[in-house]
Amino acid sequence: MSTLQKERYVYMLKELERVGKIMVVEMAHQLQVTPETIRKDLDVLEKEKKLKRVHGGAVKYGQTRKEAHFNKKMNDQYHQKREIGKKAAEMIEDNDTIMIDVGTTTVHIPEHIVGVQRVTVVTNSLAAADLLNKQIEHRFFDGKVIVLGGIANPEQKSVAGTLTCNMLEHFQFDKVFISCGGMTPQDVSDFDLEESIASAQMLKQANKVILLADSSKLGNKSFYKICPTKEIHSIICDQAMPAEWKHHKNLQHIKWIEAKGRGVI
Repeated sequence: MSTLQKERYVYMLKELERVGKIMVVEMAHQLQVTPETIRKDLDVLEKEKKLKRVHGGAVKYGQTRKEAHFNKKMNDQYHQKREIGKKAAEMIEDNDTIMIDVGTTTVHIPEHIVGVQRVTVVTNSLAAADLLNKQIEHRFFDGKVIVLGGIANPEQKSVAGTLTCNMLEHFQFDKVFISCGGMTPQDVSDFDLEESIASAQMLKQANKVILLADSSKLGNKSFYKICPTKEIHSIICDQAMPAEWKHHKNLQHIKWIEAKGRGVI
């Protein structure tokens, strides 16, 4: 190993300790080397279990990710999530029966449901249910809201558990809108076991599955698997599909929808 390599390794590990996540492009600029050199460095450090590679960079090795409180997550990637929710709402048609799961991206769908008639919305998101009822009350759309039963999680404003899954078995959805904690070309995953199980059950009851994932989720893995990526029909994201994903067999059939608007950076 050359002295320059050692210096890069030390610098990147110090930055990782300081900020928790480092990005390939940023490190290449700071160290005045090519992004490919940084990627190779990160691969070596990952093999030595000094960090964990994620899409576009790396995080600390063994870093456990506890799900943040719903209200705190609402501020993360806010404009991107709102544009994704708006694009999802445009897919809803008259007479649809849809499912909206828990998440700070899917919660932006209700505010953009406008002009459709006789829509039935089922949800296990207490936050989404409140917004949906307000939209109907103000006659932005015509329909009804069904809130699933189960064990409430006040921090995530959600409902999940055995009762939730049992109720889901009685529905057949035209479209299911799900969120996630992380997505790779292989799998879609989330932080919470009970919510992940509920999301997996939603997929079984759906004619079409639409995943809402802002770009911070790409390349990340959360602890609990929801489904293989190949079970998704459409993905709405604030950026284009990563170039290195385009030829992956699990993604060939997926419609990737890029949501961009005035609020998206």
